Amino acid sequence: MYKAYVFDFDYTLANSEKGIVMCFEMLLADEGYPRIPKKNICQTIGMTMHDAVAELTGETDDTRINELVHLYKIRYSDKYMTANTHLYAQTRPALEQIKAQNAFCCIVSTKTRSRINQTLQKDHLEALIDLVVGIEDVQQAKPAPDGIQRVQQFLKISAQDILYIGDNLIDAQTAVNSGVDFAGVTTGTTTAADFKAWPHVLIMKDLGDLP
Repeated sequence: MYKAYVFDFDYTLANSEKGIVMCFEMLLADEGYPRIPKKNICQTIGMTMHDAVAELTGETDDTRINELVHLYKIRYSDKYMTANTHLYAQTRPALEQIKAQNAFCCIVSTKTRSRINQTLQKDHLEALIDLVVGIEDVQQAKPAPDGIQRVQQFLKISAQDILYIGDNLIDAQTAVNSGVDFAGVTTGTTTAADFKAWPHVLIMKDLGDLP
């Protein structure tokens, strides 16, 4: 039994694929970039926005990448993302079960805290989440340990008291770098076979498998 269960957000607690793909397709089209297959866009989910934009556009100049990130947010993400982000069916029951056992539920993500909170408010999930750590709350994004360390400091617990749950190898590496246990979930684009190469206590098809 862990004292805190820390979740990634996209593809772990919620499916925001529709919104992310829609926003990137509009950004790329409006800015004159070639059309990118949906699969390629989905494979960037979990990266920082800077890295995802660089990957999908081929841009290497930080000034241009930052400009595109800003355009993504103000033109598209602010308008379309939350409406097109939906919790998995297993999310609320899993969180309720954890809270019933007097453990903490937290989120550490490369998404912004403000955007995550919009979904939590939309789906009336705020009471089940003790802390949200977004990209604006850390000096270094995952797989750096900054987010997990903020959880430790906030809850005043040790690394051995935490299970980090995520859908991506970035999450697996984050757990290693943070010294916490890891559980992989295959609701994203990462397979069970991919996770097996990394230290883990559990690989789940969805959060319904969380003991």
